[in-house]
Amino acid sequence: MSPNLLSPGLLNLDLPLIWAAILAIAVLMYVMLDGFDLGVGILFPFAASPAERDVMMNTVAPVWDGNETWLVLGGGGLFAAFPIAYAAILPALYIPILTMLLALILRGVAFEFRSRARARGKRFWTGAFAGGSLVATLSQGLVLGGFIQGVTLRDTHFVGGVFDWLTPYSVLVAVGLAAGYALLGACWLVWRTEDELHGRARRWAWKALGAVALLLAAVSLATLFVHPRIAERWGEANGHLDAARFAKLSPIPILGAAGLAIAALGLKRGSHGWPFAGALLVFLSGYLGLAVGFFPNIVPYSLTFRQAANADNALGLLLIGGAILLPAIIGYSLWVYWIFRGKVGPDAGYH
Repeated sequence: MSPNLLSPGLLNLDLPLIWAAILAIAVLMYVMLDGFDLGVGILFPFAASPAERDVMMNTVAPVWDGNETWLVLGGGGLFAAFPIAYAAILPALYIPILTMLLALILRGVAFEFRSRARARGKRFWTGAFAGGSLVATLSQGLVLGGFIQGVTLRDTHFVGGVFDWLTPYSVLVAVGLAAGYALLGACWLVWRTEDELHGRARRWAWKALGAVALLLAAVSLATLFVHPRIAERWGEANGHLDAARFAKLSPIPILGAAGLAIAALGLKRGSHGWPFAGALLVFLSGYLGLAVGFFPNIVPYSLTFRQAANADNALGLLLIGGAILLPAIIGYSLWVYWIFRGKVGPDAGYH
């Protein structure tokens, strides 16, 4: 498309930055929203009975497929807006990304089939739902860990090894993400369930909260050693801490600590919604901390979002579509969450 077919005002915008922000928000929304329903699947084996698992599944039935819309937006947006980054990242992380997608497919099939299966089939699809949730989560953690470690490029092309993503650091990130999703899932169940399942979810949330606090500290410290640039961003250089630089970024770990405190205080005081809010703050803090470590790189630590961006006329055309699509996604999501905002009991059904 010729640039003169688009408004000059549109082309005068900082389109690469706008699309980088859209993709960053899409990924954050996916992690927060699909994170809790993946967490519910991770907690499936710990339910006391099939009836409790039915209730757990019914709490996410109206929203789980809408939550995954943000993953489609993130992946599709990366391909369309930053094709060079897409071509560099995918070969580096093919195995965990494909494993994640297959696990999400299995999980989606299990979600639909479990509610219609007989006793033996229901047990199989219960295991498939739980297993798919866990494998998808661990795969996302391996993708994240491999991404933070950096991607080996030469002239914007991936030249690293097939298993560069598989390291002790990426495994630590994967375990930490599984604990985080379990915390989100448990806190979601605290908010949306009642009676014995509600009490059981509180106990799960306490255990997950402790695991998240320990693993978050471990991952944060390990991340400082993954790449010198990350440590430098946080104020460490040649074994010395730049207090002024660290002070500027200190609100990010403070936000994470506040999220942990809010979740713990909410659980202690019997709150229904505050533990979930606290868990979301923990994820927001972690996300902001990672962004500080590699921005403006979209492929750490070799390719910036401006270098990887598509042509401005293409980004402008995409933005017109995004201006129509994004409000629809946000409006639909808000409407669904509002309609299904109440507690879910054993009498609720999924059809």
